Amino acid sequence: MSWLQMDEAGVTLTLYIQPGAKKTEVVGLHGEALKIRLHAPPVEGQANAQLIAFLALHLAVPKRGVTLLSGETSRAKKVRVMGVEARHVRARLIPA
Repeated sequence: MSWLQMDEAGVTLTLYIQPGAKKTEVVGLHGEALKIRLHAPPVEGQANAQLIAFLALHLAVPKRGVTLLSGETSRAKKVRVMGVEARHVRARLIPA
């Protein structure tokens, strides 16, 4: 899967974000990215903060283990998650 890259320290996720949605949830694949809807609006970093909190909660890592690498003001984002394996990320984020 091209949206998920793993190395020895963790994973890098390629995400497509839809801020201002009715609820926060993983939608599925959107081209080469994983699409996530966020309830928070794209104002003053609220959506980015909610994204980090959402990923930390669902992947069972501390918030400090989730880092926004690129796309601070874009819908297309790269996020680094430390201390997890790709299979764990797939199992926790991909809708059944």
